[in-house]
Amino acid sequence: MKAHDGMYIGGAWRPAVGTDTITVLNPADEQPVGQVPAGTAQDIDAAVRAAREAFPAWAATPPAERGALIGALRDQLVARKDEIAETVTAELGSPLPFSEMVHAGVPILVSGSYAELAATYSFEEKIGNSTVYMEPVGVVGAITPWNYPLHQIVNKVAPALAAGCTVVLKPAEDTPLTAQLFAEAAHDAGIPAGVFNLVTGLGPVAGQALAEHEGVDLVSFTGSTAVGKQIGATAGAAVKRVALELGGKSANVILPSADLTKAVKAGVANVMSNSGQTCSAWTRMLVDSARYDEAVSLAAEAAAKYGSRIGPVVNAKQQARVRGYIDKGVEEGARVVAGGSEAPREQGYFVQPTVFADVTPEMTIAQEEIFGPVVSIIRYEDEDDALRIANGTVYGLAGAVWAADDAEAIAFARRMDTGQVDINGGSFNPLAPFGGYKQSGVGRELGPHGLAEYLQTKSLQF
Repeated sequence: MKAHDGMYIGGAWRPAVGTDTITVLNPADEQPVGQVPAGTAQDIDAAVRAAREAFPAWAATPPAERGALIGALRDQLVARKDEIAETVTAELGSPLPFSEMVHAGVPILVSGSYAELAATYSFEEKIGNSTVYMEPVGVVGAITPWNYPLHQIVNKVAPALAAGCTVVLKPAEDTPLTAQLFAEAAHDAGIPAGVFNLVTGLGPVAGQALAEHEGVDLVSFTGSTAVGKQIGATAGAAVKRVALELGGKSANVILPSADLTKAVKAGVANVMSNSGQTCSAWTRMLVDSARYDEAVSLAAEAAAKYGSRIGPVVNAKQQARVRGYIDKGVEEGARVVAGGSEAPREQGYFVQPTVFADVTPEMTIAQEEIFGPVVSIIRYEDEDDALRIANGTVYGLAGAVWAADDAEAIAFARRMDTGQVDINGGSFNPLAPFGGYKQSGVGRELGPHGLAEYLQTKSLQF
């Protein structure tokens, strides 16, 4: 695609206020693929004003009509799916087949689900002598990450529009080209002027300005827990609502009765997906002592097959971060059984698929989010010990449990301090709420629970 040199505000592409730009690099070969404007507080202000002006009419639009327009947006994404996949591959480095199936395919699925929900969701209910109305919160400031550039945009924009909110989007600076494609799709779908607005820019400048803007009623952020805490503090000072989807350090618990080979292979595949740049990746594999050595061998063998199949991480800083964690694991006594910190290629931000054995729960690699293709295998003695380890981090975003039957796995999962758990390889459900316990965030995305994040209640008594 050809990058736009302006911001999408009030239904049109407008020149940025400043002259600074952001160069987008392909992480596979470190070559420029585009350039976008680096937005300022003035650009954010113009976008928020456009969203505020458009809000009353959009909020008053019947939900079925909002749903029809979201459906038209979905159709525009379908029409652009090949260009979306190619753009994500260019700016994120994701292998093209994965970009086609996940980065382009899943947002189409999610946007379609909100087209239907907008038309069928009950925006009022009777409770005793009261009628309770669910009304849109107002103007949403959406700040999205680079790891799933279109999916994270759709996760916020689609439910916000379905609820009757207007949106200002500030996408990650590493993947702004996908966001511009989304803006094109929204425009061609007929989303009214000002209902959706896009400002590209740096997080500390444009992102901060959006989070603290007095015209924003709700800030929806996906990213690191550290930045989420800052946004939460900023919003809290203004008594402003937040929806925060933050970090994770998810446990893949393989109970003694489980099919070990299936569980280990699925666990390794889960972490290697998207080069490990998934907040819900099962980066801690918990295995009982009796089968620990076998699990280590299986995991090392599985990881070795991903050496030429995964893409790079997003940028040089992320590559250095992941390699630093691998070195830290070795320093603290963990044993590398696959991969390592040496860069596998001279060019591109690649990291070797890495598996650690002899990891103890208190090690840095078992506690902190690495966000790369790194798996830590941790030994447990019994189920209570496994539960202690699984719950023994500040995070609680996702996880998995494997057992001989679902009932056994469910019983364990119900004791986990985790927002979403896959049972024996359960598949993705775009209608199920996604979000975390503890420092993994506040609020939920996807399905009716995701829609509810953008609504507030008004009750009338009779």
